Amino acid sequence: MKKFVFAIIILCGYYSIAQNNAIAFGEKLVFSASYNMSGLLTDIAQVTMETSEVKTSKSTLMRLKCTAATYKKFDNFFKIRDLYESYVNPKTLTPYLYKRDISEGGYYKFMQYKYNHKTKLVQSLKRKKRKDGKTWDENKNVKIGAATKDIVSTLYYIRNLDIHKASPGDQQDFTILFDNKETTITLKYIGKETISTNIGSKACYKLAISIKGSDILKGNNSNLLWLTADENKIPVYAKFKIAIGNGELKIQSATGLKH
Repeated sequence: MKKFVFAIIILCGYYSIAQNNAIAFGEKLVFSASYNMSGLLTDIAQVTMETSEVKTSKSTLMRLKCTAATYKKFDNFFKIRDLYESYVNPKTLTPYLYKRDISEGGYYKFMQYKYNHKTKLVQSLKRKKRKDGKTWDENKNVKIGAATKDIVSTLYYIRNLDIHKASPGDQQDFTILFDNKETTITLKYIGKETISTNIGSKACYKLAISIKGSDILKGNNSNLLWLTADENKIPVYAKFKIAIGNGELKIQSATGLKH
C-alpha cells in the first residue's frame, strides 16, 4: 500500500524556468483516488493539494501541502492519513523545508528535510514508531545535487515548464530526494489530448512517467499524467500501474487558480 500512495503523489516540460507563473497562494485541488479491487476501480481515498502563504521573520514562503486520506468506509480495511508538504520560494519554488508524516494501516513514519543550498546538503530527520508505540529518531546529513528537490516541490515545479515547446517523444529527468536517497523521475511528452473531467472538457498535455532503477511503477507508458494545456497546467487525471494493481486519480474541484 505504501507503493500505492507513493505512485499517487508522483502522478500528480522540458525547459528551465526562471520564476513561478502558474501557481498562486490559495490554490486548492481536490481529487478522488481509485484502486482496482476485485476487477473494479473503486474510489477509496481523497487527495488534496493546496497552497498558502507563510511569513517568517526573514521572508515569505509558499506552503505546498498534499494530503491523502481514505474514505471512512475504508478505514477499517486500511486507514491512510498522509501529509506531504514543502515550504518553497514563491517565485522559484526552491524548497527550504520538507515534511512527510504518514500513517498507513498502523505503519508510521515522519521525515523532515532542511535544505542548505549553498553547501548542497540536507539535514534529515527520520522518525519511526516501534511496536511498543515509542518513537526513535535518526539524524543525518545527505549530500544532494544542485537541482535536487523533494517530491512535492517537483510536482509543482513541472507545472511551470514550457511544455508547449516540447515535441512528442521529448523527455526530461528530475531528481528527487525520497527516504534520504536521490531518485530520478523521467517525464516523456506524449502529445495533446482533450479529456472530459469533473471540471469540464479540458485540452491537456499528456505525459508518461517512469522511475529509473525502481520497480514501483510498472509497464511501458502505463503511468500517465494529464495537465491542462493552459497557463495553470493543473493535473486533472492520472493513471498508474504498480506490482499489486492499478489505479486512477481524478480531479473533483479546482479553486483559487492563478489564471
